[in-house]
Amino acid sequence: MSQSTALGMSLRNSVAMVIFTLAFTGLMASVYQATKEPIAASAEEEKMKLIGEVLPRGDYDNELLKDFVDIGTPPDLGLREAGRAYRARKEGQPSAVLLEAVAPDGYAGDISLLLAIRLDGRIIAVRVTEQKETPGLGDYVDIHKDKKKDNPWIAQFNDIGFSQVSQADWKVKKDGGRFAYHTGATISARAVTNAVSRAQVYFQANKDRLFATPTGGKL
Repeated sequence: MSQSTALGMSLRNSVAMVIFTLAFTGLMASVYQATKEPIAASAEEEKMKLIGEVLPRGDYDNELLKDFVDIGTPPDLGLREAGRAYRARKEGQPSAVLLEAVAPDGYAGDISLLLAIRLDGRIIAVRVTEQKETPGLGDYVDIHKDKKKDNPWIAQFNDIGFSQVSQADWKVKKDGGRFAYHTGATISARAVTNAVSRAQVYFQANKDRLFATPTGGKL
């Protein structure tokens, strides 16, 4: 094969590769544009389903996911990445706050939480959103893993706060506190209980600022 023929083939191959790359990029861009909104809508729907587990729909009438403040990584919440607080309002008045928190001391590592707190400090509900606790042992802290469907462990936090249970008693019974745990799986319960207590401390210290900060602002 002559040098000129080889050069011509090389150029044709290069041109073909460029055309293929451009066509593929264009196709992917079109697919992205076509699926971007449905994917975003699906993600929002899943987020609202989770929120619905801790905050009843009747407790707010604002667009919850659009009413937020960036809170960074406050130590009391144990967040590894910058988080947000979502503000619930009813007829224009503040009604509750949604917070994410992390218990860093689970048996198998971080336990991620979502909790809703009323303005008076009472917790509406708490849910574990991510955990790696031992299946069938410590994972009962996750309501979806708890075998006691009629009286799940995590439901004992519902509708109480420091006004009902003092901060000093916000511990599992094994540590001299108020809250139950499963024998042989104390670490998971202790981690979640302590994390919920710290989240209340954060809320009490920042309640006014959480609602005074403009939407989308930083605390």
